Amino acid sequence: MNTALPTLIRQLQPGQLQPWRAGGMALVPTLGNLHRGHLQLVQQARRLARHVVVSIFVNPLQFGETEDYADYPRTLEADVQALQGLADMVYAPPMEAIYPATLQGHTRVSVPELGELLCGQFRPGHFVGVTTAVAILFNLLQPDVAVFGSKDLQQLRLIQRMCGDLHIPVRVVAVPTVREADGLAVSSRNVYLDAQQRQAAPALYQTLVRLAEALRARQAPVGVLESRAMQALQQAGLRPEYVSVRDGHTLAPPGDSCRVVLAAAWLGRARLIDNVPVD
Repeated sequence: MNTALPTLIRQLQPGQLQPWRAGGMALVPTLGNLHRGHLQLVQQARRLARHVVVSIFVNPLQFGETEDYADYPRTLEADVQALQGLADMVYAPPMEAIYPATLQGHTRVSVPELGELLCGQFRPGHFVGVTTAVAILFNLLQPDVAVFGSKDLQQLRLIQRMCGDLHIPVRVVAVPTVREADGLAVSSRNVYLDAQQRQAAPALYQTLVRLAEALRARQAPVGVLESRAMQALQQAGLRPEYVSVRDGHTLAPPGDSCRVVLAAAWLGRARLIDNVPVD
């Protein structure tokens, strides 16, 4: 059993990862502040490849002007310890390694339409920041496979679409959402919840589960059920941005199968997102 700490790398040297690529390499991109959900991704990566790299980079391009970039928890030492026996390398690059040009003038990678709906509507530019940073990491590290969680389903679909459209030879693998015992999706931003908010937070998942059940039972038109779910979240003390039924693959308006319900809502300082499959 491997009990070694992963090697911490700040700057990649030319050809440094070539031997790993020859044996198969998986990447788990993260912002750091690792939790149980991240570790599930790393464990899945270990099943898929001989070598596992976890990247930790708090990416400024995916944070809006009023968001928590400056306050986002940076816990690199603890993250490396948490990856003991799980990852071979932690890549924690400085800003200039990812964005050698000025941040404002740096080339961006955009996925049109898909990046502008749902969360993209409420966080303009967020997904451009995500796809730009992930594309750079894919180019720098050149993994065979990359592992992402399903909690942020829109991000997952964007990265899959980006790889297909740009012919990036990385297989993107999804891992089911990791949840607390009461159903709340595990997230780094859950630390922003105080005790009272933490008690209210599972209402997001519970509301989506009830909405999925109502859709399967055809209790009412989709729009009516979405509105009821929004009202339920408000009554539970959350500030929902959206509740939407979508096609689980394309996130377009749904047909009669492969549907998913997605939602985003604020609870205090924490912006919570979640999704539940219908079919």
